[in-house]
Amino acid sequence: MFASSETPIIGTILLVAFGILGWGFYRARPFGKLGILAWLQSVVLISPWLLFFGLFAAGIYLNIVGILLLVVASAGLYIYLGRQLRAAGQDAILKQRATERLAANSAADGNAAQTPASGELKEALSIPEADLSAIRSIFGIDTFFATETIAYQDGAIFKGNLRGEPQEVHNRLSDKLRERLGEQYRLFLVENTDGKPVIIVLPSLNDPRPTTAAQKAFAGILLIATLATCLETAGLLLNFDLFATPERFAQALPIGVGIFVILIAHEIGHWVLARRYQVRLSWPFFLPAVQIGSFGSITRFESLLPNRTALFDITLAGPAAGGIVSLIMLIVGLLLSHPGSLFQVPNQFFQGSILVGSLARVVLGSALQSPLVNVHPLVIIGWLGLVITALNLMPAGALDGGRIVQAIYGRKTAGRATFATLILLALVSLGNTLAMYWAIVILFLQRDLERPSLNEITEPDDARAALGLLALFLMIATLLPLTPGLAGRLGIG
Repeated sequence: MFASSETPIIGTILLVAFGILGWGFYRARPFGKLGILAWLQSVVLISPWLLFFGLFAAGIYLNIVGILLLVVASAGLYIYLGRQLRAAGQDAILKQRATERLAANSAADGNAAQTPASGELKEALSIPEADLSAIRSIFGIDTFFATETIAYQDGAIFKGNLRGEPQEVHNRLSDKLRERLGEQYRLFLVENTDGKPVIIVLPSLNDPRPTTAAQKAFAGILLIATLATCLETAGLLLNFDLFATPERFAQALPIGVGIFVILIAHEIGHWVLARRYQVRLSWPFFLPAVQIGSFGSITRFESLLPNRTALFDITLAGPAAGGIVSLIMLIVGLLLSHPGSLFQVPNQFFQGSILVGSLARVVLGSALQSPLVNVHPLVIIGWLGLVITALNLMPAGALDGGRIVQAIYGRKTAGRATFATLILLALVSLGNTLAMYWAIVILFLQRDLERPSLNEITEPDDARAALGLLALFLMIATLLPLTPGLAGRLGIG
């Protein structure tokens, strides 16, 4: 049995994990077979990690082969469930289209004498009358049957009835709007306060602004500062101050470059997926930090996102790329560690993260019981990269984690997650200056949610939702430390 001092951390892990799975089941159940299959995909993705950490907490250690078998088995089940989900989805789509066609025909008969958008205007519109007529002409009984027009900012809100699959309807209406009025306006499909779909049309002048020359210059300054802090961090790890002894630059260079490679991998991940969706990104505004080299970067979207799936893919690609590179560095570094390695770190070092500590225990074994543990430099670099990635995956505002939550669960849930994260950081900051720093960064720079996408109604598919849950779970496993008592029982320290 574990001591009472170890119970809270085990309980926290189980509570978070089963809470995530339970919430997923609650959301999936109303969707019947499709929802349950999608939920099972989430379970399959997270189960290997739950099993690994559960066995680890019980004192049973899997080797690398065992971990790979778990991952392969999980991937196989995930692919199988994905095929079942697609097959069930095809049947559901066919039934939905048949039902929508019958509803559209009935509406056409019942509203033959009506003209779309015949509702009275509640206040004067900023859109010229000619443009307004052209916009109204794009609606129809087979796409969106508009019944009321309301002034909104520099554009208008069109209330009515959605007749079809949201993404398909949005594409058709956007194409028609572009044919009639070019690039003068943007069409948004969003939910009203009562949960019903509405169309919002706004002038393209409201599009995100490109990065100015002054902002690019500032981004360049931050880039240089981040390179300097990465090198300074490397020097501190090697027990010297690079700023005070610049002649030792060559010694700090390999580790400093290693940290910066992880940052670049993160940004490349964002850039590759943004290019795929034809979305423009701003220059990255790196956040230099002497403690770990950098806290990541702030990157803005410079064009409107087509849908929440694009928001998810572009956002997740960054931490996925940076996290995978970091994890590979960590594991390779652990495998290369031997007596006489460059770094000798206290065994308490591996108590700072459940993920890092458990992987180190699997690879290094009883070596973690020594007061000083010999590790390869890649272990330090990989660990720093995982921390940087995990910090950016916190579910708050415009951080990667906040954007992922917004993409999967919508703006309301993302707002609540941001508030909860700020409260948690405020509590933790009472004994941790790093938490205070991030609370300030989020509060003043990143607390606002990402602006709505053009199609805000269609949610990402359940495979993406499962990947998002896995990313958030690994973020928790990276940032949550082991208690000294539990670490001692596991042979760490």
